[in-house]
Amino acid sequence: MDATIDEERLDALFTALGDRTRRDIVVRLSSGEATVKELAERYAMTMQAVSQHLRVLERSGLISRGRHRQTRPCRLEPEALAVAVSWIEESRRTWAERMDGLETRLAQLQEGDDR
Repeated sequence: MDATIDEERLDALFTALGDRTRRDIVVRLSSGEATVKELAERYAMTMQAVSQHLRVLERSGLISRGRHRQTRPCRLEPEALAVAVSWIEESRRTWAERMDGLETRLAQLQEGDDR
């Protein structure tokens, strides 16, 4: 996958997850599909406002909408979360390595080894 596409996808994912309501919707959808109406019942906002949140989540790839008779149930797309988790884990490893190197260097300085 192209690095630019990866960066754009990560930007969209973290933008989507940067809002408490959208994170709550992701948590709710982790237990199963729900319609916009079912999701909107949980919030003191209009269905249009909930729909806007859903569009952000959909653009990020975190959710998709199906079609069942007259409704369009929303479902979580967990593989999109895997992209974010992968990036976070890679960043964690990088910083852990840097901190280990710093710790080693500080120990050398304390021992008087000035290489």
